[in-house]
Amino acid sequence: MLARMLRKILLLQAAFFAMGSAAVTWLAGWPMWAGLVIFAVLPLVLVAIWMLKSTIHASQGQAHWPSIIRASLGESFWAYRFFVTRLPWAWRAPQLQPAMGSQARIGVVLVHGFVCNHRVWDDMAQRLRARGHAVFAVDLEPVFASIDDYAAAIEHAVQSLCKHTGVQEVALVGHSMGGLAIRAWMRAHGTARAALAVTLGTPHQGTQVAPHARAPNGKQMVWQSAWLAALAAGENAATRNLFRIAITPQDAIVFPQREQVLPGVVPQVFDGMGHVQLCSNPHVMDWVAEQLAGAHA
Repeated sequence: MLARMLRKILLLQAAFFAMGSAAVTWLAGWPMWAGLVIFAVLPLVLVAIWMLKSTIHASQGQAHWPSIIRASLGESFWAYRFFVTRLPWAWRAPQLQPAMGSQARIGVVLVHGFVCNHRVWDDMAQRLRARGHAVFAVDLEPVFASIDDYAAAIEHAVQSLCKHTGVQEVALVGHSMGGLAIRAWMRAHGTARAALAVTLGTPHQGTQVAPHARAPNGKQMVWQSAWLAALAAGENAATRNLFRIAITPQDAIVFPQREQVLPGVVPQVFDGMGHVQLCSNPHVMDWVAEQLAGAHA
């Protein structure tokens, strides 16, 4: 389970930085509060530096510095919030969350990306439920498996939502790898129950971030992989018409981002955002809600 793995990593990192800050404090003769400041601030500084470097690299020479800096800072904040305060603390299995709004709308399956879990959708789920959507945010397990294997989890969520809402169609929203998992589900189960599919920062053409990936799903997401080519070959215009795509030019994980489109689908571009920001940014969430408003089961 991803949450358990992340908790172990956090514990090891906390121990490492605590010992390091204590050693520096002792050697330098600084007061204890200085060590606590180092312990709290240094990880954030390192993440921000790495994020800035990665965003510059992903821009591939097309730097727009205000957008790069804004995306780097925002992505650092959200990466910390997700991977420190949310994802490790997913204690319960995903379950259907009923709508809270007065007007009932189409049910929505939320599908997270690589090395994430359903808690990446906390903000999106709350906003969609308030607008009248019942939601089911899935967990894609095992973490390092073939993307095709995740179709079963999506199918379970689709069946649960259809039974709960009493209709035969749902909308699906995927972030990063989650968008590919939705396409894999469509290949396995067809599109008859899909009213709409929205993808955020999905590597539809693959990413250059890890050209030598070893995990099955990592290999499938390599830039222009054979798996992606086979996936696209099995889709027709009617399937692609179901999709709405959002990208950000400053994506440091999935790049070249401008290429992450499907034939005939015009992407919505969000400037100055990072990869995981797309899951919780208010402008993106409003855009997703607008797309779902036009989907009728």
